[in-house]
Amino acid sequence: MAMTRERKSELIKEYGVRENDTGSHEVQVAILSERINSLTEHLKSHKRDNHSRRGLLMMVNRRNRLLKYLRETSLESYRAIIHKLKIRAKE
Repeated sequence: MAMTRERKSELIKEYGVRENDTGSHEVQVAILSERINSLTEHLKSHKRDNHSRRGLLMMVNRRNRLLKYLRETSLESYRAIIHKLKIRAKE
């Protein structure tokens, strides 16, 4: 199921540095995490959906690259976003 416009706005307000901040790394990671969780639930009931599984892997890798950049540039915001989203850290 696609993410609703309202849910995306909530994520932007919660994780954004400024109002209407869709480009910051924290917001991008939060939106990707929401999409990853949604797609994971989909794949639990549709085990043979390999096309969606490939999309999931691509999103996970993109989120990992964003988190790696965030870890290198701002360690405190990296730790905060990891804690808020309950993502396992690679340290």
